[in-house]
Amino acid sequence: MKGKFRSIRSRFAIWRYKNLPIKNFIFILSVITGACTGITAVLLKKSTFWIKKFTTLDIFHNIAHIYIIFPIIGLLTVYTIAQLVFKSKPVSAIPLILKSLAKSNNTIDSIHFGLPLLLAPITVGLGGSVGLLGPAISIGATISCSISNFFYLKNKNRIMLIGCACAASIAAIFKSPMAGLIFAVEVFSLDLTLSSLLPLLLASVTSVTTSYLLLGEDILFDNHHLDKFKIQQIPMYILLGGCTGFASIYFSRMYEKLMMFFQGIQMRKKLLYGGIFMAVLLYLIPPLYGEGLDFIRELLLNQPLKAIGKHPFEAYEQHIWVVLLLIIGIVFFKAIATTTTIALGGFGGLFIPIIVMGSALGFVIAELLNQLPFGLENSQTNFTLLGMAGLISGVLHAPLTAVFLIAEISSSYELLVPLMITCAISLIISKNKSELTIFTKALYQQGILITHNKDQAVLTLLELETIIEKDFIKVYAQQTLKDLVYKAIAKSNRNFFPVVCQDGKLIGIVFLDKIRDVIFDCQKYQSLTVEMLMDSAPKFIDLPTDKAKDVMLKFQNTGAWNLPVIKDGKYYGFISKSKLLSVYRQKLVAFSSN
Repeated sequence: MKGKFRSIRSRFAIWRYKNLPIKNFIFILSVITGACTGITAVLLKKSTFWIKKFTTLDIFHNIAHIYIIFPIIGLLTVYTIAQLVFKSKPVSAIPLILKSLAKSNNTIDSIHFGLPLLLAPITVGLGGSVGLLGPAISIGATISCSISNFFYLKNKNRIMLIGCACAASIAAIFKSPMAGLIFAVEVFSLDLTLSSLLPLLLASVTSVTTSYLLLGEDILFDNHHLDKFKIQQIPMYILLGGCTGFASIYFSRMYEKLMMFFQGIQMRKKLLYGGIFMAVLLYLIPPLYGEGLDFIRELLLNQPLKAIGKHPFEAYEQHIWVVLLLIIGIVFFKAIATTTTIALGGFGGLFIPIIVMGSALGFVIAELLNQLPFGLENSQTNFTLLGMAGLISGVLHAPLTAVFLIAEISSSYELLVPLMITCAISLIISKNKSELTIFTKALYQQGILITHNKDQAVLTLLELETIIEKDFIKVYAQQTLKDLVYKAIAKSNRNFFPVVCQDGKLIGIVFLDKIRDVIFDCQKYQSLTVEMLMDSAPKFIDLPTDKAKDVMLKFQNTGAWNLPVIKDGKYYGFISKSKLLSVYRQKLVAFSSN
């Protein structure tokens, strides 16, 4: 059966090669990817809705604050299923895909289809403080890899389909095709050329259309009245941009520190103490429950009391400052609740929590400015949307995604100038603190981060193992010059020889050019040893620690044409500068032709 299936695939591949240009075939596959991604995004949203609906059944109404235990039940369920069924743990979508893009075959394990499709709705539906966009991206990217494998696509086309899946995911979740396209380019460092623009656009449009067909014409946020841009409000937008920039730094720092803190704790203790902490947080600040999209909807309608819902301080909610303090609590504690949910094994993304935090910050700043005795009238709806954009720009370093997303979900470009001001300032402040995001820092430290810089991207894709030369005759320190001449030089066309110990460790190199004056002097054959003739290596290349970029720098700093490779502390081979540059040029040509 498998042989027959492979035969059909092979025959189709031959037919496609002869009759259908690869460019047109990618257009077709981008539509298929968009449709599949749209369907799975709808499945995620629907299954989450039904699980959430279960928590609102009448049997739970008479139990006070019952909602605070649902996230704990969800996390325990997710952890049990992940361990017993999948024998794996959740992985954040953006690092997963960035890591895949840095591989030569761009593969993503099929487990990243089932894992988020099952576990994300449980996490979010039972109140985990995370979003569905990350899981949708993971599923879409896994689908695109399966399609690529099925049709034997080359590396550059695999990358394109992964980008299509990412664009389609955000397009389906938010019904915003342009934001999806820009997201794929900004966050995943895809080149925006005409050949790449059309597949991304087709995938986004197909995904949105699929979402409309399956979910109807309802949009995530209803249309709201937006105040027109006034030039005298520019200082307010600058202030908001600054606040969202520092809030972005806070979100990133809090995420990194809490994840590091939880790493050192045993899982059972983590679930116990983390669960208690989550319950207390949800009791004090109920809007931290779940994704938080309902919270955003109410803020956009300028109804902060509905947004915060029932809470322990209802007796004082007639005071605007109490309400504002609760919303400020969301600004500070959303990052903590989200990180805790993920650290405890919950499956979800950061994108929606980021916009929830931004919406709260924007609303609070508008209210605080309006409370000042200067007669200011800032639209809470405008600032709520601008705050969302500012956090996206600052945390993800994706200002254009933020601008187009807010423009599309508000169905208006009225805020275009304020959006650009807020996002630009937020990004400047965030980037001054760190050029890397919370998603890219670990990948950068591992040397596997693809960037918009083609030179850097090619170096990332270059695999050192493929250019290591191992056909060198090894010699030993105690051997005589005679042994060197007859056992190595006479039998090799190389002009240098690695000197190793009995345990395989490299201790030096004999360069033929440096010993030409003695190799023909027979009187010195017994008196001279290899140890006397060898030189130290100018630098070592350590596998797998060193990446192609590090190797380039070592060649540049030493001026050497060959450097020895060490693996597990032992001699492994040599890399020549000429071969490295040759392979680099070939990769650059292939990469530039995408």
